[in-house]
Amino acid sequence: MNLQKALEKKLIKARKIRIEKMGGQKGAVPLISKKDAMNCKKQLRKIFIENRLKLDEKDIMEKSAKIMSKLFSIKEYRQAKTIMFYVDARNEVKTKYAIKKALAEGKRVLVPKVKKGSGLLAVEIGSLEELSPGTFGILEPEGEEGIPPEEIDLVVVPGVAFDRRGNRIGYGAGFYDGFLPKLGPGVKKVAVAFEMQMAESLPAEEHDIKIDMIITENGIYDFRCNTK
Repeated sequence: MNLQKALEKKLIKARKIRIEKMGGQKGAVPLISKKDAMNCKKQLRKIFIENRLKLDEKDIMEKSAKIMSKLFSIKEYRQAKTIMFYVDARNEVKTKYAIKKALAEGKRVLVPKVKKGSGLLAVEIGSLEELSPGTFGILEPEGEEGIPPEEIDLVVVPGVAFDRRGNRIGYGAGFYDGFLPKLGPGVKKVAVAFEMQMAESLPAEEHDIKIDMIITENGIYDFRCNTK
């Protein structure tokens, strides 16, 4: 964790320098250089994944239940007719129960599928039984017909780490960075994560898409009114 804190402090200092160079403009988004961002992301990704893999199954189940309870309570979930969930793997917040619940409520449920040459597709499913190991061993639907992103009302986004500005570090393949910009205007991007995945500051690049909301076992971080 010492290396993690050192990297976060470096990022905070870099952002302060950038803001000063911008003349302290309100609403400015201070970014570090692409090279520094990539190096920091790589190191932080390794640290956060290693820490998450240390969580025991009981802890994961209990925290996931709290997180999903909060997800079900927000109006974005209640009002959504079409929801895209990720399918959990490698000690991520469990989503399979939420997928079953959404299907039982009559919602249209989509899950990601990686297709060579097409990137990330949102494929509709009617049951978890339709999933089988696919890219990187993650459960994926067999179908290859993606639903147009503009038909989605809510996306439940995975990630390795998040910060209190809505920045996200993914797994490095860029699938969600390519998919999220295709969503219709107003579509909410809600991440579910363990509190231990939250950082004070993460590197941000111009192509990175911010998350609208992050739900952890401890609470909800809402960034929709955060313009800093």
